[in-house]
Amino acid sequence: MRQLRFLILIGISFSACNQDITTETYMENKKNLPPKERYGELFTKAQMAGFYKDGKTVADCIPKYPTAQIIDRYQAMKDDSDFDLEIFWKDHFSDPPQYASDFSSEASRSVSAHITLLWDVLTRKPDDQEPGTLITLPKSYIVPGGRFREIYYWDSYFTMLGLVADNRIDLVENMVDNFAYLIDTIGFIPNGNRTYFLTRSQPPFFALMVELLATVQNQSTYAKYLPHLVGEYEFWMDGIDEVDEQNPAVQHVVRFPDGTIMNRFFDQGDYPREEMWKDDIELAESTDRPANDLFRDIRSACESGWDFSSRWFADLKHLTTARTTDIIPVDLNALLYQLELTIAKGYQEAGQLEKADVFATKANDRAKALQQYCWDSETGFFRDYLFQEGTFTPVLSLAGMFPLYVGLANDAQGAQVALVLQDQFLFPGGLISTTIETGQQWDAPNGWAPLHYVAVQGLRQTGQPELAQEIRNRWVNLNTKVYQNTGKLVEKYNVVDITLESGGGEYPVQDGFGWTNGVLQAFLSE
Repeated sequence: MRQLRFLILIGISFSACNQDITTETYMENKKNLPPKERYGELFTKAQMAGFYKDGKTVADCIPKYPTAQIIDRYQAMKDDSDFDLEIFWKDHFSDPPQYASDFSSEASRSVSAHITLLWDVLTRKPDDQEPGTLITLPKSYIVPGGRFREIYYWDSYFTMLGLVADNRIDLVENMVDNFAYLIDTIGFIPNGNRTYFLTRSQPPFFALMVELLATVQNQSTYAKYLPHLVGEYEFWMDGIDEVDEQNPAVQHVVRFPDGTIMNRFFDQGDYPREEMWKDDIELAESTDRPANDLFRDIRSACESGWDFSSRWFADLKHLTTARTTDIIPVDLNALLYQLELTIAKGYQEAGQLEKADVFATKANDRAKALQQYCWDSETGFFRDYLFQEGTFTPVLSLAGMFPLYVGLANDAQGAQVALVLQDQFLFPGGLISTTIETGQQWDAPNGWAPLHYVAVQGLRQTGQPELAQEIRNRWVNLNTKVYQNTGKLVEKYNVVDITLESGGGEYPVQDGFGWTNGVLQAFLSE
């Protein structure tokens, strides 16, 4: 288990985690643990009290005193008749910093110039040891903005596209090095550099980051990061030696009856998310479903980056019916195909041709699996697959564009996909994420920068340049219009009614915003 590797690295065993606090040394080590392990009852009660609107704020608060001192004071005071939890919390913790929320542009400044200026606003310098939940990184990096005060895995690739357009190769290399550092020290790239994200990753874009860096450096880039690419692959394939006919799914790995291997999203945790503790507890109380199963599927949906969407819901409406771990996601497997190809390229560059052939074969096998299990010839679209039921999920989503993006779809498939996009996804502001409206942020009517980039590039690679350009233009125009009206770029947009703000999700629309800036700048630089 990768989380176990991290705990061993910081000198804490699982057995120690489950014992009562007994020594000052252990208490100081606890600063490396997720907050529910570190503060116990104090943290969970602070979350349930709701004195912050956003549970992530509680998880990101920075302690003013050593852990042992805070816990000792809490234990001594909590039963007093005049004890006030909110006062205690704010006496002992500082609110986390904000990035870019108060930054706006001069009316005369172009959107491209605004983005260029924002890079420095959204940059975090190499971290000093912080006493909170932040996992320190050795080099500078871009945060998305708003409530997102740390690096995020898949966000960062799309941010890097804009950095390359602005010739900020230094920051691109720093961010790739930071992710390599996380693979070296933790064993994988977590959702973000927070201790409460150590149970999951996000869509595996590290290979594409290395490829992007290689295009602006030289081909030795692949060999340089080869050990980290292999480490990334080993994380996603952990469990492959354990799957068989009787036990077809272990961790992220799924074995089909014919022996085909594919992957799913799978969070190690089956308890409430520490950044949304109260929300998850209340959700579990609203259903008869076993809480641990629900928590696992919610957390696994967070690993997908699509938190949340009808993609994961059995009834297509309610989060309580999330079944993420039952699904073979088309986007995840397309990205792992790309990872396998990139590892093959790295081994070839390093002169290890037999290993290069092994990974080229793995990539070829995965391409065949995606065509067999995720291509729906009747609909003319790539789709998620329910491996236990042996059928597609009922949801069409832009995740189906990833096979086109990574080059495993042919032009005939591109033509069919283009018809589906024009008929069901394309609106005045661009593309909706799914064709279903649920009130969740990754469903209609919202559009997102990363999915637009993937769709546009995927169409260009499969012989559909006209539609690609139309989608690109609608997205650029919507982003620019909002910027001209507000002086800001935001996390997501309502592409159906471009007079309205986007909605849905567990938090308000965030401004900043890393991947919106990156994709827009990349499009504008073409």
